[in-house]
Amino acid sequence: MSEGEATDRVRVADVLPEFADAFPFEKFNTMQHAALPGVLDTDGNVVVCAPTASGKTAVAELAICDTLRRGGTALFVAPLRALTNEREREWDRFEELGYSVYVVSGERDLNPRRAERADVLVTTPEKADSATRNHDSARYSFVTDVDCVVVDEVHLLDSDRRGCVLEAVVSRLRRLCAPRIVALSATMQNVSDVAEWLDAPPETTYDFGEEHRPVDLTASVATYRHGENTFADKYRRLYRALDIAEEHVRADGQALVFVASRQDAVRAAGKTRDVLAERDVPVGARGDYDLHTAAGDLDDEDLRHAVVDGVAFHHAGLSKADRDRVEAWFRDGTIAVLFSTSTLAWGVNLPARCVVIRDTKRHDPLEGEVAVSPIDVLQMLGRAGRPGYDDEGYGWVVCDESDADRYRRLLDEGVQIESRLAAALDAHLNAEIATGTVDDLDDALSWLDTTFYAVRARADPERYDDDLRARARETLESLVDRGFADLDDDLRVASTRLGRLASKYYLRLDTAAAFRAVADRDRIATDDLLKTVARAEEFASVSVRSSETDAVDRVVDDDISGGARKVLAILRSGMAGSTPDALRSDAWIIRQNATRLLSALRAVLAAFAGPAAANLARRVEARVEGGVSADAVGLTAVDGVGATRARTLAAAGHRTPADLVRAGTDGLERAGLSTGVAERVVDAAADLPDPRVDWSPPDAVARGANDLCEVAVRNEGGGSRLGVRVTVEGREMLTDDNYLRRGESMTVPVGVFGAPGVDELTYRVAVHAPDLPLPPVVDERTVRVE
Repeated sequence: MSEGEATDRVRVADVLPEFADAFPFEKFNTMQHAALPGVLDTDGNVVVCAPTASGKTAVAELAICDTLRRGGTALFVAPLRALTNEREREWDRFEELGYSVYVVSGERDLNPRRAERADVLVTTPEKADSATRNHDSARYSFVTDVDCVVVDEVHLLDSDRRGCVLEAVVSRLRRLCAPRIVALSATMQNVSDVAEWLDAPPETTYDFGEEHRPVDLTASVATYRHGENTFADKYRRLYRALDIAEEHVRADGQALVFVASRQDAVRAAGKTRDVLAERDVPVGARGDYDLHTAAGDLDDEDLRHAVVDGVAFHHAGLSKADRDRVEAWFRDGTIAVLFSTSTLAWGVNLPARCVVIRDTKRHDPLEGEVAVSPIDVLQMLGRAGRPGYDDEGYGWVVCDESDADRYRRLLDEGVQIESRLAAALDAHLNAEIATGTVDDLDDALSWLDTTFYAVRARADPERYDDDLRARARETLESLVDRGFADLDDDLRVASTRLGRLASKYYLRLDTAAAFRAVADRDRIATDDLLKTVARAEEFASVSVRSSETDAVDRVVDDDISGGARKVLAILRSGMAGSTPDALRSDAWIIRQNATRLLSALRAVLAAFAGPAAANLARRVEARVEGGVSADAVGLTAVDGVGATRARTLAAAGHRTPADLVRAGTDGLERAGLSTGVAERVVDAAADLPDPRVDWSPPDAVARGANDLCEVAVRNEGGGSRLGVRVTVEGREMLTDDNYLRRGESMTVPVGVFGAPGVDELTYRVAVHAPDLPLPPVVDERTVRVE
C-alpha cells in the first residue's frame, strides 16, 4: 500500500472522532498522516519541519486535541500578534466543542480568571516571556499549569531581535513546569539541532522535504542595477516586479508582491494601477456594480480607488474590516496584484501563483536600515502556488546585482538556524535569577545547558567560540558587579531590587543602570528624563535619515548626537502635539517604545528616588503618550478624558480632577461637554485622589531655635498612594508615602529652625501621586529668622 493510498483511508473521524469537527477537512494529507503516531501515540516532544503551506497548522491542532482529550491545557505560541487573533477566530471550532480558547497578548487587558480556566491559550513569545517572568504572581500563575506548548514557526529562533526571546521562554517553561513541546518549522538545514535542544527523539522528529509542498515551487533571482537615488531605485525594482508578475496575471493568475513598508505598499499599488492600464493588462472590474458598492464601504480611501482596478495593498495599519475584505477578494480572484508588508508571510495563509520580493531591505524605526532576514525571504517565497488552482508556484527575489549570488545560495541551500541568545545573555540570565529559576552558578550552568545556544555552541564551536562554563561565570559576576544580583557567602545568588525591575520591565541592563543613575541626582527635570530615555540602549540603532536632519535640528539644539537626537526631537515635539511631517513615519513606534521605557523609569525612580520623581516620570509618560501640555496632563488621569478633551478642559481653566469635581456638570457643559459626558467625567474625577495640606508653621523663629510642626495631608478624593516631600530652600528635608483612602490622613513632623546667616526660609510641602499623572499639590510658606 502506498503512502498516498494509506492517507486516503485516514479520516479525522477515524482517528479523533470526538474532535472531527475541530478540523476544516475530513482527511489528513500525507505529511499530517506521517506525523500522527508521533503526536498522538507518544507523550514525548515533537519537531516537525515541513514546507510552507504543507498543512503544519493541522499538526498543531492534533497536539492540542491530544492535550485536551487527556484533560490538559495547551499553550500555542504564535510568531505574530496578528496570528493570535487569526487563531482565535479559526479556533471557534474548539469553542463549539465546549473548550475555552483565550488569547493573551499585549494589546488586550488580561483577565487572569479566564486565562486560568482556558483550555487553549494563545500568545506570542514576548507575552509568554513576560508571563513566565511573573509566574509567581496571581495574575500570571496560569502559565505554569500548561501541559503542552506548541511553538509555531520555531525557526524564529534565528531572528536577530526576537529569537533570543523565544529561546529563553521555551527553556524557562521546561524548567518551570516541564510541558510537552511540539515545535513546527518551515524548511531548515539543522532540524537535528532543534530536536536535540528539545529532547525530541528521532522517531518524533520529522523533516519533510519539498515533495510535501501542495504545489511545486520554482524560486529565482531577478536583478536590477541600483542608482544614486533610493526613491528611484524603488521604482526600478517595482517595474522589474511588474515585468515578472504580468505574465502570470495575463494567464489568470495572481501576484503577491512584498515591499518594505506600509507606505511603500500604498504607493506601489497606486503606481501599478497606472502601469497595468498603460500595458492594457486585463485586470479590474470597473463595470461590477456590486464591487463598486462594496469598495465604497472600505475605510481606507486609497484602497477604495485601487480595488476596482484589480490592485490592492495589505498591512497591519488597515482596519480589520478592510484587511478581511482584501483577503476575501484576493482569494476569489477579484484582486490580481496585492502589495503587502511581511505580515502576510508569517500570518494569513494567502497564496498566489507568483510571489515577488521587491524589497530585500527595509527601514526599521528602531534599527535603521536592515536586510530582510533569510528566514523571512524563504517564508515569503513559500506563499507561491495556490493549492487546487496552480500546478506550480513561482517565487522571485528582486535584488541588486551585487547581492544576487547570496540570494541564489539561499534558494539553493536553505538556511541554518542559529541561536541569538549570546548577545542578550546578561539580560536573560538576570531574568532567570529574578524569576527564581537560577540561584547559584550550578543553576546558571544548568539553565544555559537547556538553551539552543548550548546545542549550537557544541555543534559549531568555531562559530560560537565559547566555553559555556566560563561564559556563565563571567555573566553572573558581571550581574553582581553592576548591582543586578547579590552573592552571599555560600555563593548563592539573589536578585536585587534593580535586577527585578530590569526583568519586570524588559530593560536592557545598560538602560536599567542609566535609569538607576538618574535616581541619584539631586534635582531631576523633565528634560533629564527625556534625554535619558532618548539615550537608552533600546534606541541605540535609531538613525537619522538625510530627509529628517532639518526637522530634527529645528526641535533639538542640545549637545546630543546620533539617533538619540532624533528620538529626543520626536519626544519633545510629540509632547507639544506638533510632530514634524518628516518624522511622522517613525514617530509612532518610537513614542510607543519611549512610553514603555518611561513607565519603567517611573518604577525605578519610585524605588530609588521617591514619589516626587516617580510622579514627574508619570506626567512625562502621559504627555509623550497623549501629546498634551503640562497644564492638561493631569486631566488625562480621568476615565473618559483623552488628549483632545483634556486640551478643551484645560483651555477652560481646569487642570486637575479636583477642578472638574468643583466645576460640576454645569461648569463642564460651559467648557463644551455634553450633559451626559459631563456627568460621567465628574463621576470619574471624583474617584481620583484630592489631597489637602494642613499645617501651621510660625511666622518667625528665633535664630538658632528649632520649632517642631506637624504637616497633615488629608485625602478628600478616591484612594491612592500619595507621597509627601518637604524641602527648605530647595533642599529635601524628608519624604514619606502611604496609601490614603477617602477621608484618611497622614502626618509628618517638620522642624522649623532658625538657621544662622539667613533672614528667611522658604518651606515647600508637595504631595505627589506616584502612579498618576496628577500635578503635585503644593503648599509653600516663608518663615522669618529673627
